[in-house]
Amino acid sequence: MRHHLRTTSLSLSVAALVAGLLTGLSPSTAGDVSVAPKTGDRASAQAPRLRVRTVVRRLDHPWDVQQAPGGRLLVSERDRARISVVRKGKRRTLADLSRLVWVSGETGLMSLAVDPARRTVWACHGSTEGGNHVQVSRWRADKKWKRLGHRRTVLTGLPSSSGRHGGCRLLLDRDSDALVVGTGDAAIGTNPRDLDSLGGKTLRVHRRTGEPMADNPYADATTARRFVWTYGHRNVQGLAQRADGSLWSVEQGSYRDDEVNLLVPGGDYGWNPVPGYDESVPMTDQSLPGEQQEARWSSGDPTLATSGGAWVSGRQWGRLDGTLAVAALKASRIVFLRFDAQGSLVSATSPKALQKYGRLRSVTSARNGDLLVTTDNGGDDRVLRVSPR
Repeated sequence: MRHHLRTTSLSLSVAALVAGLLTGLSPSTAGDVSVAPKTGDRASAQAPRLRVRTVVRRLDHPWDVQQAPGGRLLVSERDRARISVVRKGKRRTLADLSRLVWVSGETGLMSLAVDPARRTVWACHGSTEGGNHVQVSRWRADKKWKRLGHRRTVLTGLPSSSGRHGGCRLLLDRDSDALVVGTGDAAIGTNPRDLDSLGGKTLRVHRRTGEPMADNPYADATTARRFVWTYGHRNVQGLAQRADGSLWSVEQGSYRDDEVNLLVPGGDYGWNPVPGYDESVPMTDQSLPGEQQEARWSSGDPTLATSGGAWVSGRQWGRLDGTLAVAALKASRIVFLRFDAQGSLVSATSPKALQKYGRLRSVTSARNGDLLVTTDNGGDDRVLRVSPR
């Protein structure tokens, strides 16, 4: 795996400028917002016209959407605890996991990862096996993608309390056999900086064996920290891998400072809400011992409630090619963020075409470069396909 973007500084004034312009607009009245604070070239951040199509409706809190072979999409629904196959606008149930999945508040059936070549599906979900917690399970699909079988537990013991801050995003690393797992802190203040808690972390495990990756920072430990890649996170809702191989996370803030972070192995991202669960502390607290990694983008105050993220790829996207598309729940939009080769923020844009569907949970990339987006309004939720005209 390549990890050569390791600078930690960011001009917070730039982040605050972009965040203020984005958060100060209501979804119902805002037009396209385009800011290029570093280059001064506004045209470089303008978005092409977008075509938004509904792929499937009548879902309930769809948490993730991933592409499978043959034009199929796999969709997870948090509270219904089912994985569906969507093809040609029609939905059918691939797996009803309601007997396996613990559902409470923000926790249920969450992120998916799919290896089409091996017909393998991973899911992050709440579980009651051995007490309430969050775990990652793996299945194998049959040749026609009509059922899942051969379940295995890949990683277990991710902490939970009421179900708040359950995380939990999955990503298959292109450059290794790692499955990357982003977790929430379970609203327990000591978890993020406790290296032997799997809460408030990003983790790397071997996608088939469930063993810690050999190049993890604490791989030689005998405790849970052997899985830890980064720590000091609040609630990791998005993971995305840039074309250069670098790993990035999208993290929800408290009442301020949603974050996009460039993940540095062993990095401390500065969330330490103690004593108790004190959400008035900074998202990245530079008064803590050691070095804290500053966010590469921050929402400022108030938050957008950012969630999933995906890198946009393809010449058809024009000036949005190479940006990070970040879904926002509370702000009901997609924010396209451009970073330079060193990981510094260059520009942000929020197209009006994606501001009329309510809360947006996940954004992933289809193989042809389109973006797949899930709404999270409850009831008649949808999967959207977004493409440039």
